[in-house]
Amino acid sequence: MKAIQIFAFGGPEVLKYGEIAPRSLQAGEVRVRAEAIGVGKPDVLVRKGIYRWQPAMPAIPGNELSGVVIEVADNDCGDVKLGDRVLVSSRELTQRGGCYAEEIIVPAQSLFHLPDSVSFVDAVALPNYQLAGALLYESGIKTPKSLLIHGAAGGVAIAVLQLAELDGITAIGTVSTQEKRMFSEAAGGKFIFNRNTEDIQKCVFEVTSGSGVDLVLDHVGGAQFSHNMNYLATFGVLLSYNIMGGLPDDNLLGAMRSFGSISPAVRCFTIHTLDSFPEVRRALMIRAIELAANKKISPPAANIFQLSSAVEAHELLDSGNFLGKIVLIP
Repeated sequence: MKAIQIFAFGGPEVLKYGEIAPRSLQAGEVRVRAEAIGVGKPDVLVRKGIYRWQPAMPAIPGNELSGVVIEVADNDCGDVKLGDRVLVSSRELTQRGGCYAEEIIVPAQSLFHLPDSVSFVDAVALPNYQLAGALLYESGIKTPKSLLIHGAAGGVAIAVLQLAELDGITAIGTVSTQEKRMFSEAAGGKFIFNRNTEDIQKCVFEVTSGSGVDLVLDHVGGAQFSHNMNYLATFGVLLSYNIMGGLPDDNLLGAMRSFGSISPAVRCFTIHTLDSFPEVRRALMIRAIELAANKKISPPAANIFQLSSAVEAHELLDSGNFLGKIVLIP
């Protein structure tokens, strides 16, 4: 079968398309033929060799794949049968990665069944909704009545905005361009503001009738991280779920004390915390699949590449000059 492997760490050019020998199934395993493969930032970390859950070399990147079951090992595979439409998420596997391939072998119990009404391409965007659900409902904080999320044209942010709308949470998003604002609004965002042309603090307090938001979701970190406390309501939470801009360079506790009148909290969260609670993690994905099947959520249109063009897909990913999920098709 054809697959993408990396034999050395580096830029997109280290992604090598070639033939690898498929192995035989072991007890409880199934073989899934790929129809769509998701591309995301964790794949870049694998490519660079800095992913905390780095697969063994030579590594096959890829954390999500949708397709059809084409081989079943034995009767220990439960309700999984030939021809089933399924979603593979490496969050359910003992080793991350492995999805940039025409086929993948996984334990049957790790799979998610896909209804016919969920396309294979949409399915590989659903892990974003799983993470969004974790941020909103399983991050150890009270479910907010209002929130602010930065980068509102990104995949996770779009998922947060759609789930918030569905569940009656007032959601505000920030973007950096008018194009991204239009994209986010087309995906369902109601209160989307351009941080380069608008006063975000003023916008937040206008939308929330002067109270501020219960939750700020920040994936950037960096020098402006503490500034997010300006948007919080009393007892509000500033939640960091990534640090794309690096660690804050100020005294975080000092910043919190300067906002003492609202008693703010800061929390760091990763969905890998739910590795210790797999039933909770699976329930979030199952809900996302059900919502997609019932057309209550809808991932934006994807950027489609052939599996053999993974280098070009990663060049686009690295550029940041795209909107919507990047998807590989075998």
